[in-house]
Formats: sequence, structure tokens, C-alpha cells
Amino acid sequence: MAARTKARKRAFQILFESDQRGSGVTDVLADWVRHARTDSRQPPVSEYTMQLVEGYARHAARIDELIATHSVGWTLDRMPAVDRNLLRLGAYELLWEDGTPDAVVLDECIQLAREFSTDESPAFVNGLLGKLKELAPGLRGPKGPAA
Repeated sequence: MAARTKARKRAFQILFESDQRGSGVTDVLADWVRHARTDSRQPPVSEYTMQLVEGYARHAARIDELIATHSVGWTLDRMPAVDRNLLRLGAYELLWEDGTPDAVVLDECIQLAREFSTDESPAFVNGLLGKLKELAPGLRGPKGPAA
């Protein structure tokens, strides 16, 4: 598995854990980093995983607003937790990360939906992320760390 694929999967797992625990995403990231340093059985948290999680954290409110606005018939609370967090990660990467082609982001989020969610989830994740990708230039919102 490619390094960025692993990093993306771990970032998704951190977002999912944060959602399930009701803890801040950067707190969960810090727990993962601490465990990796103190337990040799845990692989280290890569720089790209940290970049994705911290980037999501900076834009979390805007990302949730965009997902809620563009997901027809689904509120964030009604979505399966896996889908919600894949959409969060994918939206962040599509809108604020320029290092990965959009097609790769979409494909890997869809693959994670296939692996971890319902039979309908890959199509749902693909449709919503595809819409955000199309609208990306106008969706970023105000520039800056608190955007």
C-alpha cells in the first residue's frame, strides 16, 4: 500500500475515533502519536497523516457546513459515521490540499467506503465529493487558519 494511501486511511481512522469518542480531533491525533512513541507495536504517525488531520481541524466548521449544504436528504447526524468522516477527510483534501490529484482523493475515499461502510456508501461518497470537487473554486471560503 502506498505511503499516502496508508496516511489517508490513518487520518480517516483518527477522524472516526474522534467522532465516536466526542473528543477533539487534534486530541485523538496526539493520543495516536503518543502511543506510537511508547508502543513499538504501533507504527509511527506519518507527516501526511498529521497534515490531513490538522488541516481538517482548521477547517472543520466550514467542511461540515459544506457537507450539510450539499448532501440532499441527509443531515450530518443521520449519515453513517464512516461516511461522515470520509466526506470530511475528502472535502478537506479536495479543497485545501493541492499535492494529490482530485481523482486519487475520490478513488481512495470510495475504496475506504467500500471497506468500512454500507453497500450504498461508495456511491453516496462519490456523488457528494464529486459535487464538492466541481464547486471547489467557490467553496474554500475566507482564507486563513480559522476559515
